[in-house]
Amino acid sequence: MKSQEALARIVEGVKKFQAEVYPAEREMFERLRSRQQPMAMFITCADSRVVPNLFTQTGPGDFFVERNPGNLVPPYSDFVGGVSGGVEYAMLVLNVPLVIICGHTDCGVMKGLLHPDHVHGLPAVQEWMRHASEAGHRIMRDHSDATEEEKLRLITEYNVLAQIENLKSHPSVHSRVTSGEVGIRGWVYDIGEGSIWAADPESGRFNKVGATKPE
Repeated sequence: MKSQEALARIVEGVKKFQAEVYPAEREMFERLRSRQQPMAMFITCADSRVVPNLFTQTGPGDFFVERNPGNLVPPYSDFVGGVSGGVEYAMLVLNVPLVIICGHTDCGVMKGLLHPDHVHGLPAVQEWMRHASEAGHRIMRDHSDATEEEKLRLITEYNVLAQIENLKSHPSVHSRVTSGEVGIRGWVYDIGEGSIWAADPESGRFNKVGATKPE
């Protein structure tokens, strides 16, 4: 698709929103005009196939969203930047009661960790990926003989768990976790299946949300 075609399609969407969606939800948008009180901070990948409000069936104002390649949260002492600023704002200004870190299937960053040649010539991506290196090391150490499909599933899950620990290194998060003011959960979204797999806070094992029993 060429740039002009892409822009035309986007503009048509804007027109539809203004003509059909906004009028039907005017009261909600006016309520959101001057304040936000999201129910959660949602940290997920920049991947275009991952649409949190779609697969959680939530709406405007419900999530404070942080997106970046690989749904990474650099440790506070290691890198203070946009993610750190977002986390701090969510914790100390918005006082969100919940943070969800959500990975997904077929993630390019996770594939890059398994196969560094996939990100050859992408120095910025390679540098960013170091914040997920722990998951890659764990795969090589514990699952070197696993199938390619299994490695990708496991590294996606391990990365979510590692990012939860990185998140806890942020002072604003640590203080609120300690006081019980905020909960942290880890998810993996299966794009093709439309399912969510959530990490058990105690065991770290991922189970399908809505399943009658662990799978």
